[in-house]
Amino acid sequence: MTIIATWKMALNGTKLAREALIKGTPLEEALITLIKDVEMNEDFHSVGYSGLPNEDGVVECDAAIMNGDNLHFGAVAGLRSMKSAVSVAYTLIDNEYNNFLVGEGALKHAKEMGFKEEEMLTDEAKKRWLEERAKKPKVYKGHDTVCGLIAEEGRVVAATSTSGLFMKKVGRVGDSPLVGPGLYADSEVGAAAATGVGEDIIKGTLSYAIVSLMAGGLSPQDAATKAVMDLDAKLRAKGEEPRDFSVIAVNKDGAWGAATNIAEFPFIVSEENGETAMYIARDFGREIEKIK
Repeated sequence: MTIIATWKMALNGTKLAREALIKGTPLEEALITLIKDVEMNEDFHSVGYSGLPNEDGVVECDAAIMNGDNLHFGAVAGLRSMKSAVSVAYTLIDNEYNNFLVGEGALKHAKEMGFKEEEMLTDEAKKRWLEERAKKPKVYKGHDTVCGLIAEEGRVVAATSTSGLFMKKVGRVGDSPLVGPGLYADSEVGAAAATGVGEDIIKGTLSYAIVSLMAGGLSPQDAATKAVMDLDAKLRAKGEEPRDFSVIAVNKDGAWGAATNIAEFPFIVSEENGETAMYIARDFGREIEKIK
């Protein structure tokens, strides 16, 4: 059993997911436990409830989940009034069609499935929005998507959730709910997920690129490092300044990796030995430090 997730905010959720797996909970449901723990915590302002709003002061969330056994996925984008976007996405995972719903359609589906509309904007998040709007409306470069991957007994699953960029345009969608850029899972190989500026991550179809590199024989760490370095270099070669992106990866056997093009990227890993710990990736993942 290996669980890997992005950012320090996923520490408690990772522990909960591990406990769920030990009790025999299916991988998908255990992963939702991890993601939902972050979505519901009002102290985290880039995911779910209390997420930072768009330019109109409305919290719009994106999320997805993918089953590596059959490549089934469910995804939502621009979803309002729902604290756990990943839970709504999961209800779409086995649909033959209509696996990805956005905006009003996603909200309509959520209500039909029995989810309750709730206020998403906390006083603190609203205060930050009012302060930013008073300066001059612009996109804040915050993008801490919670991503989670689980590998157990030859199975892999992946999931993501985010409220996206602060002060984003109404209806803007990043990489997080997109199969390929934001997440990808194939139980014959492994899984990967990305966090960062979606507009750049999409250009490299980053998560799928990592899984493809693993399929070609690279370890999760080498695949993550190569994919991030390649995209960073490609953008620079085309005259662009790469924005932030970081990734996590796991193969079907439970080996894991992480990489980033920023100074430090914290992530959480829980392994077969029962230990759950935070690590820091630096230098495109060529340096991984365990935090004691």
